Amino acid sequence: MFESGTDAPLPSAVATLLGMSVDIAPPTALERNWWLRSAAVLVAPRAVFVSLRDDSDAAFDARSEPLTAASGLAGIAGVLATPVARTLLNDSSFSVSLIPVWAFFGGAVYALTFYWLGGGLLFGAARRLGGLGSYRRARQVIALSAVPLALSLLTLWPVRIAIYGEDLFRTGGNDYGRGDNIFGALVDLSFVWCALLLVVGVRAVHGWTWARSTATVALAAGFPVLIVLATTI
Repeated sequence: MFESGTDAPLPSAVATLLGMSVDIAPPTALERNWWLRSAAVLVAPRAVFVSLRDDSDAAFDARSEPLTAASGLAGIAGVLATPVARTLLNDSSFSVSLIPVWAFFGGAVYALTFYWLGGGLLFGAARRLGGLGSYRRARQVIALSAVPLALSLLTLWPVRIAIYGEDLFRTGGNDYGRGDNIFGALVDLSFVWCALLLVVGVRAVHGWTWARSTATVALAAGFPVLIVLATTI
């Protein structure tokens, strides 16, 4: 032990850690940074996705909260866009006050399914084509790609509900027509935007070509598409 008050040299390992600490941002700062990056993916997607290459525990934890929030919002937007949502009030026992509850829990199921299952499918497809990334990074690529859908919940859906009200969730209301078709097209566009971001994300994190990245996304989407076709034909 060193005596108190002496200028004893620090062990080399401790000195190294102290030297490194100036280069590591506090976790709170990293988290705040990722809230901003989650929004920035809409305007500068490649730069944001490239930062996912840092798969360290600190980086993963820092971006977990904002990306989980994006997944949850996207899940709610996704469930509101289903045909089931348009017929909720056809059942007289289903009250208007239950719609937010239904959307929240349904959105949570959607979000969890796409985050965990979708991430697994993307991870498997990337591995099949020679990728070396982790499963948890694949999940976060999925979550970050869902930001346009999350944005639609905060922008398109409040306006759409304000205009059409309860009729939006009932067959035969005044929500059908040109105006509603425009809203529907914008929602569909947000899904397309998500798909394009996913291709950009795969390309950015792996450093692949457009063709290889598109093939990875197509391979990952193949299994759920087959399930949908099998249940509808």
